Amino acid sequence: MKFKARTHTCGELRESDIGKNVVLNGWVAIRRDLGGVIFIEMRDRYGLTQIVFEPHYNLDTHEHGKKLRSEYVISIEGKVRKRPEGTENALLTTGQIDVMVDKLIILNSSETPPFPIEDNIEASEELRLKYRYLDLRRSDMQKNLLLRHKMYLITRKYFDANNFIEVETPILLKSTPEGARDFLVPSRLHKGKFYALPQSPQQYKQILMVAGMDRYFQIVKCFRDEDLRADRQFEFTQIDVEMSFVDVEDIFKVVEGLMKVFYKEIMDYDISLPVQRLTYDEAMEKYGNDKPDLRFGLEMIALNDVFANSAFKVFKDSISNNGIVTGLLAKGCGDYTRNQLDNLTDFVKKLGAGGLIWMRVKENNLEAPIAKFLSDDEKKNLISKLGAQNGDLLFMLTGPKIKTLTLMGLLRLEMAKRMSLINENSKPALLWVTDFPLFEWNEETKKYSAMHHPFTSPRVEDIPLMDTDPGKVKARAYDLVLNGNEIAGGSIRIHDSELQSKMFKAIGINEEEAQEKFGMLLNAFKYGAPPHGGIAFGFDRLAMLFAGRHSIRDVIAFPKTSSGMSLMDDSPSLVDEAQLTELHLRVK
Repeated sequence: MKFKARTHTCGELRESDIGKNVVLNGWVAIRRDLGGVIFIEMRDRYGLTQIVFEPHYNLDTHEHGKKLRSEYVISIEGKVRKRPEGTENALLTTGQIDVMVDKLIILNSSETPPFPIEDNIEASEELRLKYRYLDLRRSDMQKNLLLRHKMYLITRKYFDANNFIEVETPILLKSTPEGARDFLVPSRLHKGKFYALPQSPQQYKQILMVAGMDRYFQIVKCFRDEDLRADRQFEFTQIDVEMSFVDVEDIFKVVEGLMKVFYKEIMDYDISLPVQRLTYDEAMEKYGNDKPDLRFGLEMIALNDVFANSAFKVFKDSISNNGIVTGLLAKGCGDYTRNQLDNLTDFVKKLGAGGLIWMRVKENNLEAPIAKFLSDDEKKNLISKLGAQNGDLLFMLTGPKIKTLTLMGLLRLEMAKRMSLINENSKPALLWVTDFPLFEWNEETKKYSAMHHPFTSPRVEDIPLMDTDPGKVKARAYDLVLNGNEIAGGSIRIHDSELQSKMFKAIGINEEEAQEKFGMLLNAFKYGAPPHGGIAFGFDRLAMLFAGRHSIRDVIAFPKTSSGMSLMDDSPSLVDEAQLTELHLRVK
């Protein structure tokens, strides 16, 4: 049906437009019939405008307007007027005016939607995902996608201004099984062979450094076949960055500059630079987490020195086995009931702890089941070390270092919730975590693997330890953390073939296997690889945090469910036999 192009959007008209003849196109958001006068709130992605069908103004149009229902697509012509006194809507930017309708064209009707097209709905996420095209009509969701769009523009503008070039890397590439599972794509032309979808453009961006590109970035789709959760999808977006002839400080400067621009242009907030830094060891010892939330204190404290000569067997055995005793002070929680303390004990036990030691501080002394096993000096030193006062509650865990610190870190977060310490509106807590271990020990395979990836450079001073004590080698790797969320991670890369061989040897990859998996990059390194390093942002997670959401599904237009299903298009789905035959495949 023919209609006129709009003269204004549904979020544009103001008092200065009173008296104008206008054309609006959009959807029926809300319909009210009050004593014969029909009021419609008309919606497009720019906002809402109230339009009015009045029999005394235009009887024919009023009759036509009686047909309108929720989500009908319409085009109207009419005159802007000031709303009658007392009917203004301060919640709408267009709330001082409405439009008297002279002409109505119904462009399309609509069935009753399965949920209201409005913010703060109670519809289940499954229903919203099934009818995502309706969910995306809601202003709440459209704001998220507009925010994401703005972040794309900021990213490209920033990197372009800093002499980076955006280079697209392949989506179909060679499978190099490591980390998460690859998504495989069968080849029709090469029987029995497969492409893989990229988990990241890691090798390609390093090759671009060999190619002399110097400063590369890309907003890129990546794919990992791993279990999904609120901040993880099969397909996700990265801001991928690589730079030549740089060290850690150069990368930090570029990344911090981008974060400063993001906060200024999106939140109108000036972050202070440089960003705080903690080593991996410091983060684990103080917060039990390599991505700690620093919006609140509640620091953990190592207590090995307090109990270095303890007669208490639990502490004595743990310390003698290179374990740790770690403590946490819960200010003012000394009145916790036994039931509350039992619940917290069950909480850590379900996570894998053997138990939880707790102590109340009363009359400058400690009240607890284990108090009788501690000397007076140990009690005194414990109170002093934790800075405890009467009315406080102390927690302690002991055991293998990393496991015990991780468990206490989870208890720290639980206590922060119970003590209402997390303020979602507090200033952003940005943090660099540095000096990660280069290797991690795999108990199943009984060998070391790369904590990040096998191209991560060790600290120069730690290179000799790669042959003698790999567990002590630190990497030139770093993560950027925001409010307890890892939003970016990267490293200085190995560019020396001899050091790369040493790295492969340490993780059990022989020369033949290295050539098979990483031959493309290794061959490129033979022709003069510059020192280089980089970082990759989890763009979806970053957008989620700026949008104030708790799931990346809210900032992705068409996400999968937690089970990997797309309810809207019903994928994954079966394919017919002819397609499988063409790809030389058979489903058992």
